[in-house]
Amino acid sequence: MTERVHNFSAGPCTLPLSVLEESQAEFVDYHGAGMSLIEMSHRGKHFVAVHEEAIDLVRTVYGVPDEFDVLFLQGGATLQFAMIPMNLLKSGEKGAYVNSGTWAKGAIADAQHYGDVYTAWDGTDCNFTRMPNTDEIEIQSGTRYLHLTSNETIGGIRFAHWPKVDVPLIGDMSSDYMSRPVPWDRFDLVYGGAQKNLGPAGMALVIIRKTVARENNQNIGRYLRYDIQADKDSMFNTPPVFPIYMLGKVLKWMRDQGGVEAMERQAEDKAGILYRAIDQSSGYYRCPVDVDSRSVMNVVFRLPTEDLEKTFLSGADAAGLLNLKGHRSVGGIRASIYNALPKEGVQALATFMSEFQSAHPA
Repeated sequence: MTERVHNFSAGPCTLPLSVLEESQAEFVDYHGAGMSLIEMSHRGKHFVAVHEEAIDLVRTVYGVPDEFDVLFLQGGATLQFAMIPMNLLKSGEKGAYVNSGTWAKGAIADAQHYGDVYTAWDGTDCNFTRMPNTDEIEIQSGTRYLHLTSNETIGGIRFAHWPKVDVPLIGDMSSDYMSRPVPWDRFDLVYGGAQKNLGPAGMALVIIRKTVARENNQNIGRYLRYDIQADKDSMFNTPPVFPIYMLGKVLKWMRDQGGVEAMERQAEDKAGILYRAIDQSSGYYRCPVDVDSRSVMNVVFRLPTEDLEKTFLSGADAAGLLNLKGHRSVGGIRASIYNALPKEGVQALATFMSEFQSAHPA
């Protein structure tokens, strides 16, 4: 096999090597069936077992209480931007949103088509360099929920502490899903695309309180109704078979690593390596994010000039440190260090940063 590179892609992203190798071995002939799992009926015994095990693993690894349903839906997190207000906002109710950056803006824009929504905190004035404190979030009367983006992939900011407000929380956790425990008593719904920490692209993992799923608006298309998806165990139509299969394998890997608590410790450790490299560079590397809001999944930074950034990226590619270019909307450098990225990759990047600074003084 070609030597594996250090892949810092923001998504789709690196997956555990053992998971890739195991799925490779099973791909053509799944458990002696003479065919691949992705060729089988989604209602056959092989896939039903995979599906049910994946649901159980979500509950076990993430500590999901029994009063929540686990749904595997197509359309990624972006479809949830619309499904949430479609299902949850009734006449006279409002949806509150924290505008923390690019993905929060998307959620707000889509929600406006389906209900009365407002911005409870806006990060525009600080150029989206931090998350709000609870006392900065303004909740209006008649609010059904507060929607937050737990980690902004592009801006490199996160909620280090969950807000404590008098309405249920809804969380888009796409880019820090299962990287830390969730206080389930505060949430009505948690969702995210699978392609960051959980598997390949093509699926959203939605975890919704059972009572909420069944008190929804029923005057919408059937696929878009949480109650139908929950009652059918995400089998209303053909589910995203391969992402569910891979999710189960990634969750087994996480379980064997020590679960979400271990993922949290490892994330803090890996992020700390890069932030120390930035903070100890005498300003050569600059992270625009307030220290208290720094993401431990997406570390963003700038160099003294854009020309140096181009040289940095070219040298990093040559060193096997790939996909470090910042999002096109903000530029700079972004290192996405999701659960499956080995610590050795982060250490290699920190070493490269130090050597690059010595070789290219500003």
